[in-house]
Amino acid sequence: MKQKKILIAFGTRPEAVKFAPLIQKLRQTSGFKCFVCLTGQHREMLAQVIRFFKIDVDTDLKLMRANQSLEYVSGRVIIKFGKIIRTVKPDLLFVQGDTATALMVAISSFYSRVPIAHLEAGLRTWDKYRPFPEEINRKLITHLADYHFSPSPIATRNLIHEGVSKLRIYEVGNTVVDAVQLARPLVKKKYTVFKSVNFKNRILFITAHRRESFGQGLREIFNGLKEIVQRHKDIDLVYPVHLNPKVSTLARKILGRVKRVHLMRPLTYEETCWIMNRCYLILTDSGGIQEEAPSFKKPVLVLRDVTERPEGIKAGVAQLVGTNQHKIVSAANQLLNSETAYKRMIAKTNPYGDGKASERIITSLRKILR
Repeated sequence: MKQKKILIAFGTRPEAVKFAPLIQKLRQTSGFKCFVCLTGQHREMLAQVIRFFKIDVDTDLKLMRANQSLEYVSGRVIIKFGKIIRTVKPDLLFVQGDTATALMVAISSFYSRVPIAHLEAGLRTWDKYRPFPEEINRKLITHLADYHFSPSPIATRNLIHEGVSKLRIYEVGNTVVDAVQLARPLVKKKYTVFKSVNFKNRILFITAHRRESFGQGLREIFNGLKEIVQRHKDIDLVYPVHLNPKVSTLARKILGRVKRVHLMRPLTYEETCWIMNRCYLILTDSGGIQEEAPSFKKPVLVLRDVTERPEGIKAGVAQLVGTNQHKIVSAANQLLNSETAYKRMIAKTNPYGDGKASERIITSLRKILR
């Protein structure tokens, strides 16, 4: 096969994590020339993933600026990425997931008539504003994409429901599971950020930052966490606080002086893997952590009313608890008080994949580009 040029573009940490194993596979496989372009709007969080997975970057759009808006990022991506496409002349462009950047990169590629492949295609909540703006970003990318790499049968059915031809869908699993396997031997034995945590206690790992929860939703979540810690004297709560003032200000107001609550800076990917491996229970509104947690065999309480990742719910390894204080406390208490209930939620296998998604994608690309 004549060497084919694959252009991969991303700008956030989750995108980098999910692309890392695929980039590695492409660069180890003959017949492909892989170009990596950073849009660069989340510079600090992105840089540590690139270092950790040793991703060689070919070009960087350097879009980040203080207090950037979706409108600013969107316009700049379309303008600057078009120049990259004209320089590289790729046979195929890869975007991942549901960010505004992924959508704008796809639009730029469409304008240049370059075929588009969508990694992690078909996730849906069927609610326009939850998650916001990701749900609409995903749907728009679907209509732009030529090839759809679906992570699960549920995602495949969603695509077919929206009129995507079965011949254009490749059900490969989720590369986030590949990334966890890739990361395991690279994670250190200890990290100083956790030095104040008492690991003789059971550790609750928390993430909460979604836009649709701003205000009363986050207030309910934080009050629920406070009540859980006060009810159980044998737990420590680890919460890396998002930098957005709408999250951090309220978190520090409600949880800042609560004993055994550790409000931390945002964690690196490797630190996140480390704490997920050592915690007892995870409460999160993050999509990526919902997918990663089963690989660490940890139950997940999802701090959202809907999720575009229902595979964990269906498998019984995750539970939707929303942003209601009473519901969050009740669900956490059940798992903290009942060993039977806890063991029921430990995953035997990860419902999001088996760690071979990247291999399947390479096989599919050979068929697509031959």
